[in-house]
Amino acid sequence: MKKALAGTAYLWLLTLPFACSSSESGGGEPGPTGGASVSPPTSTGGAPSAMGGSPGTNAGKPSTNAGTPGAAGGTPNTPTGGAPTSNGGTPGASGAPVMNGGSGGSAPTATGGAPGGNPGASGSGSGGSPDAGGAPSTFVEPELVTSEKSAYWKVGTLTEVASGSAGVTVNENTTFQKWDGFGGTFNEVGWAMLQLLSESDRKLAIDLLFGVDGARFAFGRVPIGSSDYGLTRYTLNEKAGDYAMESFSIEHDKGAMIPYIQAALAVKPDVRLWASPWTPPTWMKTNNAFDGGSMKEDDQTLKAHALYLAKFVEEYAKVGIKIEAIHPQNEPGYETRYPSCLWTAALMNEFIRDFLGPTFEERQVPAQIFLGTMSNADAGKDGTIISTVVADAGTMKYVKGFGLQWNMINSISSLKSRNLPIVQSEHKCGNYPWEMATFNATTPPNDHAYGVESWGLIVDWITAGATSYSAWNMILDKNGHNLDTMRPWPQNALLWVDKDTKKLNITPAYYAFRHVSEFVDPGATRIGTQGGNALAFKNPDGTLVVAMFNSGGAKKETVSIGGKLLQFDLPANGWATVNWK
Repeated sequence: MKKALAGTAYLWLLTLPFACSSSESGGGEPGPTGGASVSPPTSTGGAPSAMGGSPGTNAGKPSTNAGTPGAAGGTPNTPTGGAPTSNGGTPGASGAPVMNGGSGGSAPTATGGAPGGNPGASGSGSGGSPDAGGAPSTFVEPELVTSEKSAYWKVGTLTEVASGSAGVTVNENTTFQKWDGFGGTFNEVGWAMLQLLSESDRKLAIDLLFGVDGARFAFGRVPIGSSDYGLTRYTLNEKAGDYAMESFSIEHDKGAMIPYIQAALAVKPDVRLWASPWTPPTWMKTNNAFDGGSMKEDDQTLKAHALYLAKFVEEYAKVGIKIEAIHPQNEPGYETRYPSCLWTAALMNEFIRDFLGPTFEERQVPAQIFLGTMSNADAGKDGTIISTVVADAGTMKYVKGFGLQWNMINSISSLKSRNLPIVQSEHKCGNYPWEMATFNATTPPNDHAYGVESWGLIVDWITAGATSYSAWNMILDKNGHNLDTMRPWPQNALLWVDKDTKKLNITPAYYAFRHVSEFVDPGATRIGTQGGNALAFKNPDGTLVVAMFNSGGAKKETVSIGGKLLQFDLPANGWATVNWK
């Protein structure tokens, strides 16, 4: 299998669950996701920090006690029948992770121990000791990983069998789209939550999302000005009438947005970044406000807005951040109680064709223009943005891809023939306010059920033909509220931070993403499958990957892949990924 340098300890077995995102849907705005939450491993002193050494190879044995006290923790951890400590200390008596530190034991902790090796499976595997001198180790990707409600991210064993009936058959000769990768959205609130964690836990969170032994996200979405998960409402030029953009500044972004992006780039320097505004500067809108309103239609304003977007790419480049694509407006058909702006189809078409495209061309802006991000019907204030733009050859010469989210999956079929990237630009976040029977008005239900919903969305969009898939918020707090105070809407994230305990929590939806994203490389080709609820890919190096979900009871599953019949234990209501070369 593929080898990679380990930047952090294998986190596979420090499990514990939950996740989400945001956007708008149907007649309403987007909602978060659902489920009870779990206390996944925390990492103060557990997983090695950026300044510390990486864990060793999987050769060592778990220590027989809780590990030596960390620099900040005066006493060693004492696992009482719980999961292993994330510092490589001793698994508790029961060995299994406990949700919310429930009865019979405590959830894994990470304060107090020196970094150890990889934790054992659910507390019972082989944890190695650190390499001498803290040098990073290499690891081989596992051939099988499974997840279920009681045990996320367990490395399993494949057994080759001579004969039998395959529940899932992978067909390399049936090929579909080229796959560009998974990603998530950088929002100011996420960075603020990271600041509550210890240095090692902050490193752990970024590694979980972008690291080689994490989800390995290939993309990052960047708001231009405030999103609904900004710390405050703002744009990058609020000086009214500044059509020459003399007062344009990314100084505000240096507080939270740019450090967040830089932290990801430090772990994965080749993260591909794309950006979109939730609102233009308020003086460019009919209501002169951040929330709602429509884009003004005069040429002077449109030219200034094109320059505003060009300057964003240029100024970010000056701080070493390459933005490779611009989507002109987040959800141009929604007028919301957080930063937003309505556009008509004719205006969006004119803006791209006569202002944005020519401005980027004239200034040699090194970013492409995508038609995004569209989220309802045909996407605009009058419901015809996509059909209007794609019908205009003068506009389409500038459009290099599409950004679709929420209710736009049915638009993929008509766009595939253009052979342009189709970005699924925002994962639905669950916990929808318009579904009152299941809506949780207090906290986002970051549970296994939302992980299952997330898997279904990922499968549907990829099988429809999307070439990349983006999570919404990667990190939030327990409550997950945005700037909309009139209708509080608790939204989920892939990771969440408990502001009281300062602990990091991992969600089941995170694992739903990771079951595909860790093993399927950018440049892979989606290939055919028969049987089961599965996605399969062939990586550029020839590795075959099949990720599947089992909605029934636990069973022995057999997969036909690469000319072999491979058998393994498939958990109930859970996932498995077979990574075969």
